[in-house]
Amino acid sequence: MTKSNTYKARPAVDTDLPVLDAFLQGIIEAERPMDPTLKDDHIIYYDLESYIDQNDTYVVVVETEGEIVGSGYGQIRRNKDYFKYPYYGYIGFMFTKVTHRSQGVAKMIIDYINIWFAERKISEVRLTVYDKNSPAIRAYEKAGFKKHLIEMRMNLDEH
Repeated sequence: MTKSNTYKARPAVDTDLPVLDAFLQGIIEAERPMDPTLKDDHIIYYDLESYIDQNDTYVVVVETEGEIVGSGYGQIRRNKDYFKYPYYGYIGFMFTKVTHRSQGVAKMIIDYINIWFAERKISEVRLTVYDKNSPAIRAYEKAGFKKHLIEMRMNLDEH
């Protein structure tokens, strides 16, 4: 893809759901090899249809030339009582079509969602990413995120 493409972010609508469902399966397909805890059969991470209608969740798409090429959502979540901010913004469902990667689509989605967070007085924004997903980590760092916490796991059946 050339840099001459004009990308535009906008809120997702119900008619986007078939594309968003395909993106969701693309995310799961990419993450399955990184996570041995995922079930082998068909799974769904998010109820995207309800997310589009929720007040505390903002589903965003990026399109170019009438084609949706990226997605993400921002969600306002309640924090634990011991944290400085009572609520934080969580970003998830980040997906960019392979042919549009390295074009700034992910950053555009994050920036668009961050405006939504700021309008709601949310200062702290978090996301989770698999440690083995180096391309995503680089994209998030380019968008301003910093590594903060490492989650570790152990399977007692394997020991």
